[in-house]
Amino acid sequence: MVGLAPLALSLVGLGVGTDVAGPTAVVCDKVLTMDGADRIISPGMVWMDGGRITYVGAPRVVPSGFERVEIAGWASPGLVDLHTHIHSGGWGDTNDMCRTVNPELRSAPALRPANRLLQVACAGGVTTLLGIPGSGTNISGFGVLYKAKTTGGFDSVVMEAVGGMKVAQDSNPQGRAGDFGFGNSRASMSWALVDVCERALGARRDGRFDPALEDLARVLARELPVLIHTAGSDGVVNTARMWKRLYDTRCTISHGSFDGWKAARAVAEWGVPVNHGPRTCDFRSSRNGRVNGTSAEYVAAGVPLFSLNTDSSVIPQEELFLQGAMSARYGAPSYLMLKAMTIHPARVFGIDDRVGSLEDGKDADVVVYSGDPLDPRSRVERVWIDGELQYAYERGGQVF
Repeated sequence: MVGLAPLALSLVGLGVGTDVAGPTAVVCDKVLTMDGADRIISPGMVWMDGGRITYVGAPRVVPSGFERVEIAGWASPGLVDLHTHIHSGGWGDTNDMCRTVNPELRSAPALRPANRLLQVACAGGVTTLLGIPGSGTNISGFGVLYKAKTTGGFDSVVMEAVGGMKVAQDSNPQGRAGDFGFGNSRASMSWALVDVCERALGARRDGRFDPALEDLARVLARELPVLIHTAGSDGVVNTARMWKRLYDTRCTISHGSFDGWKAARAVAEWGVPVNHGPRTCDFRSSRNGRVNGTSAEYVAAGVPLFSLNTDSSVIPQEELFLQGAMSARYGAPSYLMLKAMTIHPARVFGIDDRVGSLEDGKDADVVVYSGDPLDPRSRVERVWIDGELQYAYERGGQVF
């Protein structure tokens, strides 16, 4: 993406990411709010004060004490990715391969705030991430919800240390060892997941506090969401059946790639959201002789709160926008694809009161692009997270 190379100069030269963030009023050509009214304001203005958005609308007189920043470009909420693995900075994923299910584990201790991968993600407009364990086992633990700030420690970036459970019910854990010794089949994976869920339900029903099962019990009580790695159509259907119909959880299918789109109607009927990617087209399993835009197929089937992911670093985190661009290229509505990277994932994980749209009172996570956020020719001009300037595009020593 244009503008990533001078990242270090921009951060150091501007003192970006400091804890001092005064009131700021940003004026630009267009503001895409992604709110319930789907407002597109042209020209538009966003006020940020105390880490929150205090005004979104047409340009007007700025109060005293505000810094007025005029930028040619389009403003949108910071992008949100629910399926990422870069929280440790590339030091490896979190997988405990000794057991098939590990609901007691958490990825939060592996978080390295402001690592290099997160700095580049910020420069690509990604501001909120769910850093999850890997998919080597059926339940690998709980992910951490955090901000892609370029400086600061754990407490300054983390939104929820226990952000949601990660399940892998297809593909990756198949054939692995764990408790079974001989490797998991799809049948044994389903048995293991049902078994641990029943144990968690039994502990809560009997009034027994089991620290290894407590967070899982919270998932089954709909207190926490669950993200399920699953790919092909059989896995997609079995996953939706288990986590929505057998256990009525706040579940989201993640990936749903390859021929998973062929089960889109069933998933839509059961009201299960899909967090799609990193593969957003299908030609291998097609019998119609063409490349199928799988995002478009899920949307056409009526899947609620459809969203996109990078599975970073499978796809570089800063290329989340490209997931939306290519989905639109293959038939999905472009504006809806921007929602699939902002307000939709925020709603799925219950953090839409803070992020995902530009509205009064929400976290001041604002990205200004040189043009359409889904146009690969656009670049990120500025990124604010919690009202603090975290990135500014710089060329030849000049800030734009």
